Amino acid sequence: MKKILSLCFFCLCLSATSVAQDSLETETKAAPKQKFTRAVFNATKIINMQSTEILNPGILQFMVSHHFSHIWNKDGGSQNIAQFFGLNSGVANTYLSFDYSPLKFMNVGVAMAGRSTYEGWLKFRIIRQQTGEKNIPVTVGWYSLANVNAAKDPDKGFAGNKFAFMNQLLISRKFNDKFSLQLMPTWIHFNLVPYGANNSNEVFSMGIAGKYKATNTLNLTLEYARQFNMYKNLISKSGDIVNYQPDLLSLGVEISTGTHLFQFYVGNTTASSAIDQLARNTSRLKDGNFAFGFTINRSMNIKK
Repeated sequence: MKKILSLCFFCLCLSATSVAQDSLETETKAAPKQKFTRAVFNATKIINMQSTEILNPGILQFMVSHHFSHIWNKDGGSQNIAQFFGLNSGVANTYLSFDYSPLKFMNVGVAMAGRSTYEGWLKFRIIRQQTGEKNIPVTVGWYSLANVNAAKDPDKGFAGNKFAFMNQLLISRKFNDKFSLQLMPTWIHFNLVPYGANNSNEVFSMGIAGKYKATNTLNLTLEYARQFNMYKNLISKSGDIVNYQPDLLSLGVEISTGTHLFQFYVGNTTASSAIDQLARNTSRLKDGNFAFGFTINRSMNIKK
């Protein structure tokens, strides 16, 4: 009798183990596979503003951007033809930058922004858009930039007065294979501003950007940002009253060759630094102060 009971108990345990294994296999098969959204945008910069894209670890990216002068000035006369090609204008600004990704969620970079201005930055990806067992509808990143004007100051002021800083929260979503959208709340801090009732060390703005995939090698891009403060009736360093353009609008086209990405765009700015574009833009929309620009991206793997 004991042998029979022992045999029954053994069979019951074996059956329970088999059922548990089958149940585990079923749950494993049923669990959705985690899928991360890729290529929300095609580059680390959309047009002038940063995207949530992060380079793969070990990738070094070289980027050169050129901003021509205004296409047309109402009082420019024959000089408009020269300005169209960035000639004789004194406002052909070039931006040279290097990005590197030491980690899969972080980029570091340095740049020469022209006119003795230099920049350095960090960009982090906090969360990533994904589907599966865990669904996250957006990618969120953080971008912090330091800007310094190294030009010789005749006033010989404190060196820290030459610095400005920008912080952006980057929130993007890829809705489908064709369309992506990004929001960019921005805070800019100037260590020193001229004294005046309307001047402030802090500038706040909100930006929005989008990408539409027209073909496998061509994308259409758009950026718009609105400055909320410190743009009207300001006192400049010389004591003059200055009014800045609070709206920044740019339209672009991206062409990919596989090894290079070419970005061509038109917008109401001739500045090369994002701080000047968002906080000290003098190109007015109502006056048609639009300018052409282009960016070339080249990436290489330097990690052994």
